Amino acid sequence: MNDKKKFTPPAVGGSSLIVIFAVLCLTVFALLALSTVQANSRLGDSAANNTIAYYNADAKAEEILAKLRLGEQVSDVKKQNDLVYYKVDISDTQILDVCVRIKGNDYDILRWKIIPSEKWESDNTLPVWTGD
Repeated sequence: MNDKKKFTPPAVGGSSLIVIFAVLCLTVFALLALSTVQANSRLGDSAANNTIAYYNADAKAEEILAKLRLGEQVSDVKKQNDLVYYKVDISDTQILDVCVRIKGNDYDILRWKIIPSEKWESDNTLPVWTGD
């Protein structure tokens, strides 16, 4: 009875750990790639929406300019001598600011600029521990 040899299972511990580690790494890389694709998609959608909003505001500003050149009265337009000022909303945070000089049939665009709708205020506080 002592002649029986003891059965030892094959040593697969090291290779199993390497396979588990490789699968774990591939899973993490796949999740990182997925989150990058989603972030890029959101950024692209936001850029497209901002571009559409700008060109809609630009078209509205061009319509106002065309009416002014025809001599029509347009609301929310400020006139000062031969200068005409008006603003068109692009979004909640941006405005298209326009200044045009109109002399008869001729006109000069002096300003056609995107400006923020609210004044930006910086936060100059720096919470530094003073040791007290």
